[in-house]
Amino acid sequence: MRVSILGAGAIAYGLAAYLAEAGHDPMLWSPSGARTKALATGELLKATGAIEATVPVRVAKDCEDAIADADAVMIALPANGHKKVMDAAAPYLREGMPVIISSHSSFGALHLSRLLAERKISLPIVVWGTTLVTGRQLGPIEIHVGNIRQKLDIATLPFTAMGEGFELCTTLFGDRFVKRDGLLAIALSNLNPQNHLGIALFNLTRMEKGEQWSQGGNVTPAVGRFIEALDAERLAIAAHFGIAVRTVKEHFSLSFHVPMDTVSNMNQELDRQGRGGFGPTTIESRYILEDVPFGLLPTVLLGKISGTPAILHEAGIAIFSAALGRDLKEDNDVLPQLGIEGMAKANLENLCRNGF
Repeated sequence: MRVSILGAGAIAYGLAAYLAEAGHDPMLWSPSGARTKALATGELLKATGAIEATVPVRVAKDCEDAIADADAVMIALPANGHKKVMDAAAPYLREGMPVIISSHSSFGALHLSRLLAERKISLPIVVWGTTLVTGRQLGPIEIHVGNIRQKLDIATLPFTAMGEGFELCTTLFGDRFVKRDGLLAIALSNLNPQNHLGIALFNLTRMEKGEQWSQGGNVTPAVGRFIEALDAERLAIAAHFGIAVRTVKEHFSLSFHVPMDTVSNMNQELDRQGRGGFGPTTIESRYILEDVPFGLLPTVLLGKISGTPAILHEAGIAIFSAALGRDLKEDNDVLPQLGIEGMAKANLENLCRNGF
């Protein structure tokens, strides 16, 4: 299948390598064009780690070119770039053309749904609870894939497109997808923001000093307990909405293939195996700039709507805003336009089921 990936970071490169190795035809579009210059000249993409392959990847000259002949479109870049890319893509999407958001954050699917409704276009929007791969770019034509997740939560907007979305993702990426009960469940299934809050908060000086430090190794018992407490807030909100979501312990076990244990012990095991990874080396990290406004903030809003306050999540927003000297909530360019804050629970549930 021809799959156009809107984005050119580590996740986009990892997805392109996976798809090409599986016999599909991926195309990358970089909004700036900077990262894909070498690939655009015909250089091959080299993947190492969990994917060992050297493959050709097509590069689109612009967003229209990326979408023109695609069988499916993927949005794969940090959440603070989702709105810009959705705004660029919406005029060219065709009736019935599936769009996969990897990974979904901050009700971005609703923003895309509204753009399409204005054009009177209907298509399945597939949302993932997290990314398929983890990794880091080693250069303009090289990606190191750290991990390929065994299980991945999935839902669609509208919910009636679930069968089609599940079949598409299975065709492209194999038998690893777990159906969840709609967009609202996926909104409460992205665990990266809460986990990164714990990791970054308790290692903030390491980040600011630019130290090299083991991420898994520094999820000590105290940090692990804090992450588990954050998880308890998220699970309480999900229970109020009557939806089933994965626990943080299940997430670490299924994502990184370690035995179920405490969050700290599982991370320590990853560190012992040499798979603990390295933490951010700057305070200007996506762990803060992306995950606070686009991850923690939506959970806080859902807590307010459900009457189940996410006190630790809200404190995390305030603490990081104070540390960076600005209100990080203001960075979210999606939620204010959707009017979710103050929305009645039933209205939100209907919107997350059917879209605009």
